[in-house]
Parts: sequence; structure tokens; C-alpha cells
Amino acid sequence: MEDSLKRLLEAEARAQSIIDAASAERQRILDEALAAARDAEARFESGRADLRAPFLKEARGRADQAVAELSRKYEERQRNLREMATRHEQEAVDAALNLLLDPAA
Repeated sequence: MEDSLKRLLEAEARAQSIIDAASAERQRILDEALAAARDAEARFESGRADLRAPFLKEARGRADQAVAELSRKYEERQRNLREMATRHEQEAVDAALNLLLDPAA
């Protein structure tokens, strides 16, 4: 019986060492997985600017194009208004002269 008890204690000690080794391996695997996840997140964060760059470039191009189109329309409208103002000014001057020269009309 003493032999059996001794073997059981040895088996328990071996089992405990196996459990301890498995726990250490589990912790090592978890630490490696966490480190890999942090590295992946850091790579993603550093590459995010590169991912966004083409979209920002396209958006800036569209914005520049819209600004150019609005500027062109504004300048065209301003030119038309000046032409109308000049034409109406001349018509007003002519009407005023007609009134001064022929008040009965």
C-alpha cells in the first residue's frame, strides 16, 4: 500500500507539473496573441492615412472642380449683370433726356 501511495503522489506531482506547464504555455500563447493583435492594430492605424489618401485626393479634386465651376458661373452672372446695368443706365439717360427736351411727351 505504501508503494501505491507513493506512486499516486508521484503521479499527482507529475500531473501538477503537466498542469503548470500547460498553464505557462497557455499564458505564452495568450501573450503572443495579444502582441500580434496590438501589432496588427498599430499597422492598421499607421496605414489608415494611406488608405484614406486616395479618397481625400478625389474629394479635393471634386471640391476644386466645384469651386471652379461656381467661380465661372459667378463671373458669367456678374458680367451679365454689368451688361444689363450698362444697358439700363443708357436707357435711363435717354429717357431723362427725352423728358428734359420734350416735357409734354
